[in-house]
Amino acid sequence: MSRRQARGEEHDNANCKGTKRYHRQPRHAAINEISETLKQLLADVFTLYLKTKGFHWHITGRHFRDYHLLLDEQAEQIFGMTDDIAERARKIGGYTLRSIGDITRHQRIKDAEDGSLLPRQMLSELRDDNARLAGFLCSAHEVCARHNDVATTSLIEGWIDQTERRNWFLTEIVSDI
Repeated sequence: MSRRQARGEEHDNANCKGTKRYHRQPRHAAINEISETLKQLLADVFTLYLKTKGFHWHITGRHFRDYHLLLDEQAEQIFGMTDDIAERARKIGGYTLRSIGDITRHQRIKDAEDGSLLPRQMLSELRDDNARLAGFLCSAHEVCARHNDVATTSLIEGWIDQTERRNWFLTEIVSDI
């Protein structure tokens, strides 16, 4: 063991691709692929946030209070992801979204345009969107893992768990409406 390793400045991380040294900063091609992946992910998260918040504002019916509070909680959790996604892209040396137009160009989740949806339709749409987001998160995880970006894969694992939980709650509610 070198003196640098003893001081914790350099290490071989057995959990990061065998005994290869973990590179904290991905290479240029990796930075581009990871930051583009995160940019799409961020656009989807912003879209899902606004859709969830919009349904929170417009939900009606006898379970209004429960749905209103649930969607507010979920929207807050979704919005909480945004800064971490954007800052992660910047930390590795990449770029992130800069405008609403940028979000529109990168989003894969559709906007909520229909103002006449019933609560069941709203909740079903959010359930489906959360399932799609979970898939996008898994794909992003694969990209980051391929480039040995352990920090980003770790963040994504937490977001996958949160997204699956939101999907579970929505699935249970929709099945009972």
